[in-house]
Amino acid sequence: MSGRMPGTLCGSRRCTTAEAATRVATAEAAREPATAAAARPERRRDAQDRGRVLVARLDDAGDVLLSGPAVRAVRTLARELVFLAGPNGRQAAELLPGVDQVIEWRAPWIDHTPQSVSKGQVAELVAKLSDIDEAVILTSFHQSALPLALLLRLAGVRRISAISNDYPGSLLDVRHVVDESVDVPEAERALAVARAAGFALPEGDDGKLAVQRPLPDIGKEIGHLLGVGADAGKGAYVVVHPGTSAPARTWPADRHRQTVRELVEDGHQVVVTGTERDLTAYVAGDLAADLGGVTTFAQLAAVIERAGVLVAGNTGPAHLAAAVGTPVVSLFAPVVPAARWAPYGVPTVLLGDQEAPCRASRARVCPVPGHPCLSHVTSEQVVKAVRELTP
Repeated sequence: MSGRMPGTLCGSRRCTTAEAATRVATAEAAREPATAAAARPERRRDAQDRGRVLVARLDDAGDVLLSGPAVRAVRTLARELVFLAGPNGRQAAELLPGVDQVIEWRAPWIDHTPQSVSKGQVAELVAKLSDIDEAVILTSFHQSALPLALLLRLAGVRRISAISNDYPGSLLDVRHVVDESVDVPEAERALAVARAAGFALPEGDDGKLAVQRPLPDIGKEIGHLLGVGADAGKGAYVVVHPGTSAPARTWPADRHRQTVRELVEDGHQVVVTGTERDLTAYVAGDLAADLGGVTTFAQLAAVIERAGVLVAGNTGPAHLAAAVGTPVVSLFAPVVPAARWAPYGVPTVLLGDQEAPCRASRARVCPVPGHPCLSHVTSEQVVKAVRELTP
């Protein structure tokens, strides 16, 4: 695509490259309407009612939480907001303010353990999306919105917005073009797509991550485990979450266990969370409360909300902490850029060598012997970071 589009104006000024690209793509889509969309009768709606709008983010829980500000922007004009999530992101989508319904679908071009593609699988999704009026597709810089855009066209969706540096033909109506060499926080990237589609955050919304309220009341359970009152307020303990969805992002279990010991010696009560019960039991030992495998995602949010600090890798609970306003000691492997995926909008201490050889590799299994980006982080550094973040 050419970097210049002469003669294209935005009002009284000349368009930027991104604005011009969006206008050209929109015009292309208007000239070549999808057959299914053209066949569906137009519904009469007020200008402030964009109908049933789909927001799609098909990967993991943390990515879904980072789409929260964009969801709230879309909800300002949507009569109903439907969220399309993958199996790893469904529980997070159900926690987002503004979401009315969640549809789960395992995308074969995004899922970490993809299933083979079948006509039945695709037909089932297309049928579920047949009453969607408009869609906003959210992706990371290494993902394509176009496969889903094609399925949305087959479902008859009339207006589709997404980032695409590839030529979208008639698949997109609003093509938001960005400079992928610039690292932008994922929450802001998603919100920019919503804005390009004509949705803005409501007045007074700070654009931070958020979850639906009220969260489950876990006061009695936490009080019983820690020997404190059920009404103990925020900061009563430190949460250590040792698991991640990818080995390349994981700090060694023995370092987590030692950190728990040193945090207790430093005067903190500690709660260990996660889905891997053997791992959480090992890390907790006989010194910390072990909640491994016993919390729903909403209950985990409530546990983290009461914590003074969360210690975690680049994983969903780190973004959950950001959504409930809890500071994070982030054990961050640079396989993806911290500038994009570090906890957003809360005080954070970032640990890990961000210039290690695995940098920007997107590896799920560490490609460097010895896992140097995280193995050099000590338990003493983590305890020091917890002190820095503790009021």
